[in-house]
Amino acid sequence: GAPAAEVVRNALRADRRDLYSLLEHHDLEGPIEEAIARARDVLRIDRPTDVYLMVGMGAANAGELVVNGRGVAFICLEHFTGRVNPESHGLGLSPRLIPLWVGHELAHAVRYTSPQSESGIARLVGERGGYYDFWDVGSRATLRELLVNEGLAVHAAQAVAPGLDLADYFGYPRRQFTRLREIDAFLRRAVRQEIDKTGLGLRLRYLSDGMSPSARIVGGRVIPERAGYYVGWRMTEALVAERGIADALRAEATEFGKAEERAGGVRSA
Repeated sequence: GAPAAEVVRNALRADRRDLYSLLEHHDLEGPIEEAIARARDVLRIDRPTDVYLMVGMGAANAGELVVNGRGVAFICLEHFTGRVNPESHGLGLSPRLIPLWVGHELAHAVRYTSPQSESGIARLVGERGGYYDFWDVGSRATLRELLVNEGLAVHAAQAVAPGLDLADYFGYPRRQFTRLREIDAFLRRAVRQEIDKTGLGLRLRYLSDGMSPSARIVGGRVIPERAGYYVGWRMTEALVAERGIADALRAEATEFGKAEERAGGVRSA
């Protein structure tokens, strides 16, 4: 279609000197293979998965798919050259962050495809014949499931690629992460009003970049972009601490609130 054709044209005509420099000066395959191996062990990957290195995805630095029942993680290299590139939409992220996103996206593959997964998204993928669709799942999964899904992926990235700055695991600037810490209690109270609702707008409000301030009003306040990654991380930390990341990845979404109660914390929803 026309939108895809424009993406292709922009990808082909972009200045790629930063990408050539990345490929010339950095070993990408070694750290990525190490991250995949660690993810297999730490996340107990029990279904076939693939990792693709890609160019030309515009604003997306990484993502996940399920194709015919097989989990797929993709990493878009133009975002990890260390240099912002307006022509390729490159974010200028450090290449040392790539293993983090390998762990993040493979965690989604586990939650969507593991035979032991009790997640709502795994059920939706099964109903679609073994295919994951961002828009369809985003409109049919509850906000609880969507937040848990991303929060678990952040915990998984920490386990697969330890030792980085905490803000890096969310893809946040340091200032944004500090702001989310400051409004933690407000966010966790406010999200309860919508936690079991469905609708694509909820996914966009809490988990997407580029949304207008008016689209990010929660409880009468404008929340930071992609605040749901932080909220989900907080919602899931009790069960991750209790069972470990591999078991938590496969848990039903309501189990996380119960784990918070057992831990004596404030229930997130």
